[in-house]
Order: sequence, then C-alpha cells, then structure tokens
Amino acid sequence: MGLFGKKKTEKVEVSSLVKILGSGCAKCNTLEDNTVEALKMLGKEMPVEHVTDFSKIAAYGVMTTPALVYDQKVLIAGRVAKAEEIAELLKEVMA
Repeated sequence: MGLFGKKKTEKVEVSSLVKILGSGCAKCNTLEDNTVEALKMLGKEMPVEHVTDFSKIAAYGVMTTPALVYDQKVLIAGRVAKAEEIAELLKEVMA
C-alpha cells in the first residue's frame, strides 16, 4: 500500500535573487564585484549568481550585457554601474 509509504522528497533548485547576466567578460565581472560591494554596504548577505547562458539571458529581454537582475527584474543593462548606484537601486526594490 503506497498510501502510508514514505514521501518522495525532491530537490528544488533555489535560484539566487541577485543575478549578473553576461559572458564573463571584464565588464561583467566588474558589475558582479560592484554588486557584491553594494550588498555589503546594505548589510545583506546573499549569493550572486552569474548567468552566462545566452538563451537564459535573452529570456530576460536583455540584448546588451552586462546586466543586473534582482528578483527576476532587470535593474541595469548594457553598462557597469558603481557600487553606490547599485546599493540605491537594491534598497528601493528590497523595501
């Protein structure tokens, strides 16, 4: 009887709220570094995922990288922002 058997447990992949979209070029890496710095400025500890798959990047509607995504929303695209600007943007969307 499967009615009282063990429950199946599935691993659910938890996606990061903060993502950098880009090929891994110098600008993408700089945006990632600036984002990590901005999170530190805000006192937030969270992983920053770097997405390099172009089909996934295009799914966000981003045609020019690097881009910064928070909670599936593109905040910056096509340029490298300074840590202070990123902190302000993140503060607004996290509120």
